[in-house]
Amino acid sequence: MESNQKSDAEIVELYKSTTDSRYLGELFSRYSHLVLGTCLKFLKHEEDARDAVNDIFVSLMTKLIDHEVSHFKSWLYSVSCNHCRQILRKNKGSFEVDIDDEKYSESIMEKPDFEHLNNEKEELEDRLGDCIESLKEEQKFCVTLFYLEKKRYKEIADLTGFDLNKVKSYIQNGKANLQKCMGV
Repeated sequence: MESNQKSDAEIVELYKSTTDSRYLGELFSRYSHLVLGTCLKFLKHEEDARDAVNDIFVSLMTKLIDHEVSHFKSWLYSVSCNHCRQILRKNKGSFEVDIDDEKYSESIMEKPDFEHLNNEKEELEDRLGDCIESLKEEQKFCVTLFYLEKKRYKEIADLTGFDLNKVKSYIQNGKANLQKCMGV
């Protein structure tokens, strides 16, 4: 396999036509450090981030065959963000508290509205997450990079390979679609 000189798109096509995991490994090795960085940013713990990277690699075996991928790097970034969001949603509300720590237990027990306010915030976050998921792929990439990752237009264009004017358009249209979805 001589894939070192091949573009991402060429390797994606080779993987799709052969399902040879060496091609997938070549693609993933090019960007695994970026996937790990993304997972660390979301999950905050290195062990959790490394587990997520492994899960993402395994999921690529089927996702890459099922999806039409024109920009592998930005698509992989989106897959990574979505995977981490799913982990956070699955684990939301579960946090460790040392029951022997009186300061912590008293502060939680004395706040009757704590759970109510937390639930409202979680529902809003879930709704926003669902609305982001409903965006077209290009809009989702650009909106996520711009608003959640705090990237500039030029950085987004460099990361995704999209034209700078397209990036601006995807962000503007994505924002409008999010506002409609959220009912704002």
